[in-house]
Amino acid sequence: MHLLFVCRHHIMRSPTAEKVVGNTDQYISKSAGLSKHAEVRLDWELLNWADRIFVMEEGHRDVIRRVFPYSATKEIIVLDIEDNYSLMDPELVKLIRKKVLPLLPHAKLVKRRHLNNS
Repeated sequence: MHLLFVCRHHIMRSPTAEKVVGNTDQYISKSAGLSKHAEVRLDWELLNWADRIFVMEEGHRDVIRRVFPYSATKEIIVLDIEDNYSLMDPELVKLIRKKVLPLLPHAKLVKRRHLNNS
């Protein structure tokens, strides 16, 4: 399953989520930003690649739906994670695990791997 994490600038939240969930036999994770200054900017190719899209804020979903109208066929999950964390902030990592892992099959395998690497 291909998982895509999106935030505005692709600096803190979405790269952290990509690292926390990681790549396993079940998942391949990528992340992107909506800003024109994002290091990895969301585009049609990434949206098409993703089986499941996670955004940090409701406004991110709204931007995706407006800029990429064909994304209406994609499920976009809003995580409600505000932009007040640094990259790999322990509280952000905990919040991502709490909100994302329950939505993924085999989440215990992913969680266990990250707990051992922390």
